[in-house]
Amino acid sequence: MPHSKIHAPPHWLFKPFVALVVLSGLIYVAIQLNADLASQNPIPMISFIMLGLALMVALGFEFVNGFHDTANAVATVIYTNAMSPHPAVIWSGFFNFLGVLLSSGAVAYGILALLPVELILNVGTNAGFAMIFALLIAAIIWNMGTWYLGIPASSSHTLIGSIVGVGLMNQLLAPPNIATSSLDWTQVTKVGTALIVSPIIGFTVAALVLLILRKVLKNKPDLFTPPEGDAPPPFWIRVLLILTCTGVSFAHGSNDGQKGMGLIMLILIGIVPLSYSLNRTMDETQAQTFAAISEKSSSLLADTHYISMQDDHARDVVTLYLQHHQQTPELLQAISVLAHEVGSDVARFGSLNNVPHEETRNLRNDMYLNATALKQLSKEGGLKHLNDVDQQMLKAYREQLDKATQFIPIWVKVAVAIALGMGTMVGWKRVVRTVGERIGKQHLTYAQGASAEAVAMTTISVADMFGMPVSTTQVVSSAVAGTMVANKAGLQVKTIKMILSAWLLTLPASIILSGCLYWLFRQFV
Repeated sequence: MPHSKIHAPPHWLFKPFVALVVLSGLIYVAIQLNADLASQNPIPMISFIMLGLALMVALGFEFVNGFHDTANAVATVIYTNAMSPHPAVIWSGFFNFLGVLLSSGAVAYGILALLPVELILNVGTNAGFAMIFALLIAAIIWNMGTWYLGIPASSSHTLIGSIVGVGLMNQLLAPPNIATSSLDWTQVTKVGTALIVSPIIGFTVAALVLLILRKVLKNKPDLFTPPEGDAPPPFWIRVLLILTCTGVSFAHGSNDGQKGMGLIMLILIGIVPLSYSLNRTMDETQAQTFAAISEKSSSLLADTHYISMQDDHARDVVTLYLQHHQQTPELLQAISVLAHEVGSDVARFGSLNNVPHEETRNLRNDMYLNATALKQLSKEGGLKHLNDVDQQMLKAYREQLDKATQFIPIWVKVAVAIALGMGTMVGWKRVVRTVGERIGKQHLTYAQGASAEAVAMTTISVADMFGMPVSTTQVVSSAVAGTMVANKAGLQVKTIKMILSAWLLTLPASIILSGCLYWLFRQFV
């Protein structure tokens, strides 16, 4: 087992190289953030302090995420001697960076969809800040604790639990006469299912892949035995191991990195809405298209029985629907009124870049309400009475709304990528040793490493395509365990019990932690 390699000091160029990359990234982030804030009205000092503190906590979550999840990508290449530890960490960090940079943003905003609607609409309020700090700090506390013990727990699982805890406490704290949203249990169940099913898939499919390899490559027994000393694997299997490590790193950046990005966007929208509430890169031609589709959608949903509905009442109707998922006869007309209002505003300003500060938050909230309500109606079958052409029109309208509100600046992706990479480089050893040494009773073989990583890469990539958050930690750990069973290597019961305990406790622990922290912060704000 490569204990000596893991504890060996890095090449003398390693630390200067890392420092240069981090410094360059931070300078870039600072320049871009400063340029964005320059378009704002003068920002009070307290807002600067809150922005800095919130970004520090959000990036701290991604830093700790790097301890856990990114380390899993390099465990198999290190323990099969395909790569030395420090080059493997740099290699993984680079492809994590690419994964974050090229991510779609679907997972980021899928995570935000779990939050109570009133907290998203009022994210710039004291309750909004309490929510962000509570769920992030709770996730960091649990992740740090499990990392210290070397347990490959799920950062995704932790974050989902923290969101649920905040949502439940938000309901408990609401006065009886004030409507407040329950959690979107449909979305919570969907995300929870992905988190539960993905490690089962990882375990089963990785075991099957290894068994197939044993049949196909039975004339290469050396692939199914542990490496001897520091001997590297055969060239082709080494290439395969490095490629699968690359794929897992890229998929991890593309999926897990988005969770922090979504929360950072929520912070930016709450504190500096003029710069980040709307996608101000939408040009005049795109704005005209948006306005035209909004008006067509408004006409499509209009109901003459409620033709005199006021904007404020329309917002209340749509908000109550999102809070309680109960349709009323006024709902479609309310969506129609907001669609008309949004389309008129965009047409009047000519482009989103011209929307004044005082109207930015309300315009974004109207867009968010309509996009979320139409998605929910579509899931519930509330638009079945419309023909295919009309449903396609509403789908195009939703896509335009998402394009206007669901965007992530490049500097946010760069900041998250740096935080993930730094977390990996600081804390990779504990989790790597658990995955490489403590899951099975025997040392990892070349074929096991390739099977586990290939399955993990595929599982995470497919989840990313569907905008579903999954845990790299759970998928890789379960895949390694599956290969150990298939290889008749046996499992270390103590470690498996520890991992299963962490998985079972993560959800209730993070729910309680975040709920208590949200209650505590609300007492001060």
